Amino acid sequence: MSRPATFSQDPERVQATRMKLQRRRRGTNALALTLSLAAMAFGLLWLVWILFTTLKLGIGGLSIDLFTQSTPPPNTDGGGLANAIVGSLMLVVLATCVGTPLGILAGVYLAEYGQKRWLANVTRFINDILLSAPSIVVGLFVYALVVAKVGRFSGWAGVIALALLQIPIVIRTTENMLKLVPNALREAAFALGTPKWKMVMSITLKASVGGIVTGVLLAIARIAGETAPLLFTALSNQFFSWDMSQPVANLPVTIYKFAMSPFPQWQSLAWAGVFLITLGVLGLNILARAIFSKK
Repeated sequence: MSRPATFSQDPERVQATRMKLQRRRRGTNALALTLSLAAMAFGLLWLVWILFTTLKLGIGGLSIDLFTQSTPPPNTDGGGLANAIVGSLMLVVLATCVGTPLGILAGVYLAEYGQKRWLANVTRFINDILLSAPSIVVGLFVYALVVAKVGRFSGWAGVIALALLQIPIVIRTTENMLKLVPNALREAAFALGTPKWKMVMSITLKASVGGIVTGVLLAIARIAGETAPLLFTALSNQFFSWDMSQPVANLPVTIYKFAMSPFPQWQSLAWAGVFLITLGVLGLNILARAIFSKK
């Protein structure tokens, strides 16, 4: 008595099933690719629209006065954003000088010394919270800790708020870049009798310097356009001031104030400030990616 043909003994049936699976996979792949391209096009549409609007309305406000004169009184022709530009540069540079060393040192500890220790785990957990925390929460925290205690807004309070936003980004980038360094380099250094601190300074940090610099640039781009923390800390100043113990003019708060005003002169300056910030952040992102790709 002959045995019935099994599935594996029927080549035509196997081929038909295989073709059916391939058609299903091609259809699923085409659908996923179409949805991905549609999502990308949707995001690019808004990005191009924002950039076009910023370029269209912002480039018309560019002039020599924009970089040489301070913010004007309400409903007055002329004036510029010189005090706000200089104030923003002061805040960002000082915040970077405070946040970058702390972030790099913490990242080195997490990657090279902490590893599985409880303190490192707690630090990573807190760092993840700070990465996702709204910037306005950081501004309120610094307001309650510094501004309310001192009794006035100040540039130093703004520096602290921006540094707190920058540190988690630098920590995460530094730790990730150091973890990418092969352990064989560390083992070779230890085999030659190199102390661990020397190995970190001469090998792991040197090997990951490109990624760390990229993280610092991205952190600077993040804090350059923050408005909410500065509303509660540095506030603003209508005049040119180098005194960091007093309110300091800055581009984000000035843009917010001028854009919400009914005066067309202020609105034009606000769009010019938006164009400058957008150009600066875009330039920092391009520079960071260029450095990272070379390294």
